[in-house]
Amino acid sequence: MASAELQGKYQKLAQEYSKLRAQNQVLKKGVVDEQANSAALKEQLKMKDQSLRKLQQEMDSLTFRNLQLAKRVELLQDELALSEPRGKKNKKSGESSSQLSQEQKSVFDEDLQKKIEENERLHIQFFEADEQHKHVEAELRSRLSTLEMEAAQHQAVVDGLTRKYMETIEKLQNDKAKLELKMRDIAGQALAFVQDLVKALLNFHTYTEQRIQIFPIDSAIDTISPLNQKFSQYLHENASYVRPLEEGMLHLFESITEDTVTVLETTVKLKTFSEHLTSYICFLRKILPYQLKSLEEECDASLCTSALRARNLELSQDMKKMTAVFEKLQTYIALLALPSTEPDGLLRTNYSSVLTNVGAALHGFHDVMKDISKHYSQKATIELELPTTTQKLITTNDCILSSVVALTNGAGKIASFFSNNVDFFIASLSYGPKTGSGFISPLSAECMLQYKKKAAAYMKALRKPLLESVPYEEALANRRVLLSSTESREGLAQQVQQSLEKISKLEQEKEHWMLEAQLAKIKLEKENQRIADKLKSTSSGQVVGVAQEKAAEVTATGQEEASAKAVPEPIHSTSEIGILTRTSDSEAPDVESREDLIRNHYMARIVELTSQLQLADSKSVHFYAECRALSKRLALAEKSKEALTEEMKVASQNISRLQDELTTTKRSYEDQLSMMSDHLCSMNETLSKQREEIDTLKMSSKVGEGRVSLRSKS
Repeated sequence: MASAELQGKYQKLAQEYSKLRAQNQVLKKGVVDEQANSAALKEQLKMKDQSLRKLQQEMDSLTFRNLQLAKRVELLQDELALSEPRGKKNKKSGESSSQLSQEQKSVFDEDLQKKIEENERLHIQFFEADEQHKHVEAELRSRLSTLEMEAAQHQAVVDGLTRKYMETIEKLQNDKAKLELKMRDIAGQALAFVQDLVKALLNFHTYTEQRIQIFPIDSAIDTISPLNQKFSQYLHENASYVRPLEEGMLHLFESITEDTVTVLETTVKLKTFSEHLTSYICFLRKILPYQLKSLEEECDASLCTSALRARNLELSQDMKKMTAVFEKLQTYIALLALPSTEPDGLLRTNYSSVLTNVGAALHGFHDVMKDISKHYSQKATIELELPTTTQKLITTNDCILSSVVALTNGAGKIASFFSNNVDFFIASLSYGPKTGSGFISPLSAECMLQYKKKAAAYMKALRKPLLESVPYEEALANRRVLLSSTESREGLAQQVQQSLEKISKLEQEKEHWMLEAQLAKIKLEKENQRIADKLKSTSSGQVVGVAQEKAAEVTATGQEEASAKAVPEPIHSTSEIGILTRTSDSEAPDVESREDLIRNHYMARIVELTSQLQLADSKSVHFYAECRALSKRLALAEKSKEALTEEMKVASQNISRLQDELTTTKRSYEDQLSMMSDHLCSMNETLSKQREEIDTLKMSSKVGEGRVSLRSKS
């Protein structure tokens, strides 16, 4: 029930996840559209700004032109004011000149009025354009702020949904990990049960072959029947059919990992186990007729009683049932292996019924094995009472009975195990959408596992903490120290080598002189002991005469001289542990003291070598740490080099970008200057034309005045 509830929760969470994912896609699309609209509005605003700047430039040019015209009008008015007094002085001739000046004034006034109207019209156009631009800009800015607010709201919704999805996904992943661990644990238990069954089947077939060789005819005494010979030959091949069952189950167990999606569609190794089981069933079918005939041959024997014949008939029926149960079990396992090769071969709705039938077949197998164990036990008891039963047959029957009991226990365990976990198998192995015959293929599962590993490796690489960087100045200082230490290390190594050689020589000499000193000490103690004993004997030997003492002294002196003459030169032995001086037996100490001396010497040497070894280990650890530090420094230097290279690339890109901006700005300024130059040229041309007109008017006025004066004179 818990697995069914968990399956229902998974289905609900999957549906909610699909709905929220669809909503997330819609929201993302809306955000993208609003961002595109915002970009378009920004582009329109940019174009409006450009048009406004262009109008402002035109307005500035018109203002400049109006100022020039106003100055020109002022100059003309001044000239007109200067010409009016002259007209007053020449009243007589002033009528014609006043009319002419009046005409000129009217012309100038009309021209000035046109210029003023044109200026006013341009001012109005500029004001209207400015107001329209401000209105459009305000609308665009308000719309942009609205879109940004909506985008922020959408982003907040997306972030909330993402957090919700991540929590749901994390929960689902944790549940999946727990289920996969449980599945692997259950697969491990099934593997242990199958291994026990395989072992029991091997023993059963092997001991059955051994029984055929000794009953009803012992092959050591007489030739067994051709039927039993063929049956024995087939039974001898049982390992080649039984062992693959264990191997197939082991491969199936290894294929179930925490990273895989364990469903029937992905358990490809179940097909291999099914093929091995089919091969074993073919073996059972092959040996079944021979087994039945062998039991009939036992029944036809002269010593076979009616009770034994009844047990043999019951065993014949049990063997048929055992083969039938294995065939039934293989049929259901083959059906479970179909989804991994043919997704449409077995509907998901039939998974539960097939798994239930597998459990029923396992219980049937257990019942058959109980019957076989019962009947074979009765048969062994009856055969034990026969007078011709040998000890070899009794032992073989006991072995067969123990293997049958092991088979019965193993079948009971695996049947109970499958019945207890059938709900879990139904819930986990049939995981997927309710509609459709399958949801994932083995190839897709393998690809998904590969991509999952790549994604995990990528996320792990992203989460890798950055190492602490070394400042540039410190790195340079460390580099100088490293170079100097590297140069001086070779010289120091040579000095250390020479010092070690000297130390080894001095140690050898030290060992030699220590041995010499110990031997001299022992000799001194012996001599002192001898003198003390001699003094004691002298003080206690008052009865002995002086002559005897002299004779003893002479004898002792002669012996000492003879022994001194016979003493050979001491033999020196030099080895890696020192120099040892060996003397003859007369001068050497006793055996025990010499063994103690040698033992003490070697113990001291061992202690010394141990200290040297520890010193060498400490030095090697120090050198290893130093090399590791140097490698880290090298790695840091490489990383700093890469970082500086990246910074240089970024700087070069910034320089190129600034150069492009400078070129663009320079080009725009040049365009503006050329435009202003063109404008000034046009204004100069206009001024020159106006000056020419003024000069023409002045000349015409002078000519008119001259004509008037001539007329007045005449």
